[in-house]
Amino acid sequence: MNRHFTLSTPQGPLHGYLERPEQPRGLMLIAHIERTDRGDLIATGLVAQGYATLNMELLTARERQFADTAQNVPRLSQRLLDLLDLLRDDGDTEDLPLALFAAGDVTPAAIRVAAQRDMQVRVLACHGGLIDRAGRQALELMNAPLLMLFDADDDLNQAAFRRARSHLHGPYSELVLAADEDAEPYIGAWLARHLPAVADGNGSAELGLRD
Repeated sequence: MNRHFTLSTPQGPLHGYLERPEQPRGLMLIAHIERTDRGDLIATGLVAQGYATLNMELLTARERQFADTAQNVPRLSQRLLDLLDLLRDDGDTEDLPLALFAAGDVTPAAIRVAAQRDMQVRVLACHGGLIDRAGRQALELMNAPLLMLFDADDDLNQAAFRRARSHLHGPYSELVLAADEDAEPYIGAWLARHLPAVADGNGSAELGLRD
């Protein structure tokens, strides 16, 4: 079952696309400033593994014309919270354990939201982003297992994570991707380790994560 998904905001509608295979293992919310090939590839790979995915933008087309809106952590956080409310009340998603994927400027907002909604966001994966912009309180309160992925040349965001990780009390793993390496297998492995335990108590699965 596939369908379009819309979140209404005072600034205009936000659009996404929900893919729900039969008997999904869980739901991955792929949140981004605007739709990208990276998000599409992650969604395709996770659906093939039996997960439902919601590939969702967090800014309107007009908002994306202004650079500062992409760095507005409070606004992005509120959009994510509104989305979580919608998912909790939607018949196609309400029964699914939820994971969240964020990249770049959405990463600190995802950290904040995972800290606030610790009973709803069960797993978190982030690709880059200045994680320390989430704030110390959010970092300390977040319990969702966190996978941090970095591009090999992403020194700035890797340094931000080194500053922030001493404040993390929940489980986390960090991984530097090789040039042009696909992130989706590692995200799928992270879900296989952590999300099934919430859904059916099966415990962890074998991972393809590198140390």
